[in-house]
Parts: sequence; structure tokens; C-alpha cells
Amino acid sequence: MSQVEFNKDGLDVWTEEHRFEVTRERLVCYAEATNDPIEAHLAGDVANPVFAIVPVFESMLEPALEVVPLSVFARGVHGEQDFRFHRPIRPGDRLVSRSKMIGWEGLPKGTRAWVFIECRTDEGELVNEQYLTMFFRGEDASTGNAVGERAPSHSLADKVREQEPVARAVQHIDEDQTFRYAPASGDPVPLHLDEQIAKDAGLPGIIAHGLCTMAFTSWALLTEVGGSKVSRLKRLAVRFAKPVLPGQDITTTIWNAGSADGATTYAYETTVGDTVVIKDGLAEIAN
Repeated sequence: MSQVEFNKDGLDVWTEEHRFEVTRERLVCYAEATNDPIEAHLAGDVANPVFAIVPVFESMLEPALEVVPLSVFARGVHGEQDFRFHRPIRPGDRLVSRSKMIGWEGLPKGTRAWVFIECRTDEGELVNEQYLTMFFRGEDASTGNAVGERAPSHSLADKVREQEPVARAVQHIDEDQTFRYAPASGDPVPLHLDEQIAKDAGLPGIIAHGLCTMAFTSWALLTEVGGSKVSRLKRLAVRFAKPVLPGQDITTTIWNAGSADGATTYAYETTVGDTVVIKDGLAEIAN
């Protein structure tokens, strides 16, 4: 494993503000691209929760360029995503986002790094906060050395898994899912669109966007345990474990992990057959 030098001076430095105007058409497009059946999402009255990544997409990786050496940046993968929702996104919102890298940790097989993202209206109302975890395989920024701040944790405890699930949802990833999701999300990464590029990268072929899979799980949670009301969802966090291929079925299993402060916490994981593709899933839903 190579030893690389991450730039500590780049931590806690906000990017410039990025602006995004939400249209009803964009919300409808995203709902359709994620097979979302919730009527309010399909009508564009309110956004699917994972649409929150779209207004911040341009700014979310920018702060990492100030910390992570360019020689290893391209080898980073999106390991985890954690949304904190203060209110849903609606058509007509004019959103302002900014982000900063808050810390990293050297691990035996690579380095994990965290980006914090803030999204507000142009009047200053806080809409959501996000923690993005990146992992740089084979790059060691000093094993065991943690610098700065970590993202909040989320995990599926064994004692929760031992309980009977409260719900289980089976969903199908369409063969053309990635070609619909890419323009709806603004994510044109070739691994999701070009078979040869995906195979050259060691994958079996085109893979679904991780956030598309997360969007599927979000509406599964809302329809199964959230009354199809996105306004009740306060937090949604996952760890991306394995890629999902177009044409596959995914199964999301949901457990009740307890209630406090007027909300119920649900733990979940998503599988393809016996393979876990999303792990340590967590959702907080207001009662």
C-alpha cells in the first residue's frame, strides 16, 4: 500500500456557494427515474428524499480536491451517505449549497474521508444537511491516524437483526434504469452508462447508481412504514456495500430499532439474493 500525504490545511474550508432552482418537471423526472410510486412525488408536489443530492451534486466533491492528492482522487468511491432533513424540497425552491471536508482516517486497506454538505434556501432556511463518506482503496494516509471530525455513525445492531422485521419490500431495477437516472440526477459517470468502460474497471457490466438504489429504498421505507409522507422522514443513512446491476431485484428488510423524541428509528438492509448491497441502513421517521 502506498503512503500519501493528505492536506490538513484543506479541512473545514467551505466551498463557494452553488445555486439550484427546483422545478416541478425536475422532481417528476427524478420520481419516474427511480420508479417512485408515491403520488406527491410523481406529481412534482414534493421531492423524493434522495433528490436532495441533485442540488448539491456540483459542490459535494469539490472540497476533497483541497485535501486529497490528485494522484489518488480518481480511485475514490462513494462509501456512505447520510441525509438530515429539516424540510422537504418543493418546486420553486431556490437552493444554495456549500460543502467542506471535515476529516479523514487511515485504515489498513485505505483511507476513509468525510465531506459535510449544507443546503439552504436563498432566504437562509436550512433544508438539509448531508455527510458523504469517501473511501480511497490502497491509499494509506497513516493507518490508525484520524484527523479532524468523523461523520455520525449508523449501524445495524445484531440485537435488532434478531427481531422479526416489520416490513420487507421487493423492487425491480429496470434494464434501462441507469439511462433514465443519469439525466434525472445529473450524474453522467460512464460506469453507469458504458458497458465497456464498466468492464474495463473490473465490473461485470453497467452498474446502477448507488444513490438510485438508495432512492428506491427511500420510497420503500416511506410506503411501508412512513405513510408515504416524505415530511415525516428526518434522517436517512446507508453504507453502499456492493453494486446492483440493471435487471436485478432488490429486497429491503426493515426492523424497528426503537422510538424516542417523537420519532421511530428503523434499521434496514438491502440485498440481491443473498448478497448485501446496502448495509447499516437507518431511517428516522416522525410519529
